[in-house]
Order: sequence, then C-alpha cells, then structure tokens
Amino acid sequence: MNPTVLFLGGTGVISSACVAEAVTLGYDVTVLNRGRAAGVRPTPADVRTVVADLADDAAVAAAVGERSWDAVADFMSFDASRLARNIDVFRGRVGQYIFISSASAYAKPVLSLPILDSSPLRNPYWQYSRDKIAGEELLTSHYRAEGFPATIVRPSHTYDATKVPVLGYWTQVERLRAGRPAVVHGDGTSLWTLTYNTDFAYMFGGVLANPAAVGEAYTVTGDEVLTWNAVYTELARAAGVSEPELVHVASDVLERELPELGGGLLGDKAHSVVFDCSKVRALRPGFVQRVPFRAGARRIVDFYDAHPELKTIDPVVDAALDRVVARYR
Repeated sequence: MNPTVLFLGGTGVISSACVAEAVTLGYDVTVLNRGRAAGVRPTPADVRTVVADLADDAAVAAAVGERSWDAVADFMSFDASRLARNIDVFRGRVGQYIFISSASAYAKPVLSLPILDSSPLRNPYWQYSRDKIAGEELLTSHYRAEGFPATIVRPSHTYDATKVPVLGYWTQVERLRAGRPAVVHGDGTSLWTLTYNTDFAYMFGGVLANPAAVGEAYTVTGDEVLTWNAVYTELARAAGVSEPELVHVASDVLERELPELGGGLLGDKAHSVVFDCSKVRALRPGFVQRVPFRAGARRIVDFYDAHPELKTIDPVVDAALDRVVARYR
C-alpha cells in the first residue's frame, strides 16, 4: 500500500514542489489548506484537498477527523503554539511528523563553515528564526518524552520562477532595466546558497515517509554557492542588462532604511552560509542540482515578462533605495 501523506499547506513555493514530488513517488497525497485558488502553483489533479483554516483549531480537528497518516508535512507552523496544537491533533495517528523549520535558525554570527545539521541554533536578530527554534525545541521535547515521531527539515533560501531572491524583489530588476543601480548589502562578497524548489523537493523525497528520519534534523539546500554580487549579476543578465551597476551599502544601514526587512538581513542574508547536506543526501542518493541560479534567473525573468500584471514596483522601497544610493554611491 502506498504511504499516505498529508501536507499542511501545499501551494507555497517549497510545499507545492514537494507535493508534486510525492505524487511522482506514488504516494497517496492530501493537502490541508484554505482551499483558495493556487494561482501559478496549482495542486496536481490526483491530490485530495481538505479545506480548513489552519488558524482555526476546531476546523483543523474536524477536517483531519479520525484518519491516520504515514507522514504529515507541516509547512505552515511559524510558532510553538501552532505546533503544540498540531501535536495534540496528530498524536497517536501519524508515523512521521515533519516540521519545516529554517536554516536561518543556525547561530548568527556564523563562526565556522560549513554549517552542519548539528551546528548550534541561535539568532538574536530575527524573531522568525527564534520562533522556528522554539518550535524545534517543543517537538524535540515531545519526541524525547513520549516518542512523538518528529523530523525537522531546515531549508535555506528556496525559490521558484515566481520569487525574485534579492532585496526589493522585482523592484530591483526594473531598476536595472531602467539603467538605475541596484543596491546590494555589504560588499557583495558574502557567500549564499540558492535552491530551486524542485531541487529541494528531490531531497525532501528522501525524508518523507521515511521511518529512519524520525528523531533527526536535516539541512536541505543545493550545492551551488554564489556571492551576492554574482546573484545580482546573473539576474541582471537574465533581464538583458550586461553591465549592471551595483551599489554596496552596509547591512545595518539597509535594515534601518528599510525596516520592513524585519531582521531578515542581519539575521540571515548578511552572513556567509555554506551547508554540509551529506546527511540528507544519503537518504536519496543521486542528487544533482538541476537548476543552477543562471538557469533559475532566466526562469524568473521569463515568468515575469509573461505575467506583466505581477511586475510590482514598490514605491516605498524604490524611494528608500534611491536615498541610500544618493548617500553611499
């Protein structure tokens, strides 16, 4: 009998690719979400959808009913209180509960590379990361105390054609196309790992519904390591700009000028990160990064050019970038 898998979420950048991979593996897949139109990431036709607001405890309990699952993949818990509810809902009825945490939980500043699955967790800069750490700690305590079958997965920066993986998103691409400078944090030489969602999903397939993964934590990223200067340059070239102007601004200045970043720069992207993913690779040998960023950048630009209605230019961000360019150019 094929493993039964429930995805909490299922239409996001990462989860949609993982749903499709689970279908490819022959699993019996259900997604639990609000049932809204998936837009550019539709759910495969042979996937069952159960509708409930994941913020509504009673609705979730009713939607799940009395059914048991070989695996539940939770892409929608961002704090320990949501996880505590889910533990109560699925206790005794799940063979594996996969919590999608974040590689931003690894200790900042980074003291040594590569970052291992066993590297310490601490992030004084970003509340998002601290909430993920709290979720991991809660699950680990239940695994140790009662054997709740938890598995922790830590993605780093995962994207698809709909997500521009730079500060300001599409606004910066339009700046470059207009002959205006893009703003890059720091001096642009810190190291970063970008992973296309389908490459992530291949590795996730080795974790999903795998009893050997219970009680373990896995970092899941691709192998390509780029400087931020290279990331911006590849994106510019994909957009038809052969010689982009990049203005470098200190990360703490950018977070001050763009408070909506909310700690995600100092708490994550400002640091060099290189990950050792040999542990997850062993669960599903044969991984090859099929979408390096040069190809991914072309997919992004092609997607937005085909969907001009999504080419959002944020005037607040654009004005803030102009201010820092004028000051630090």
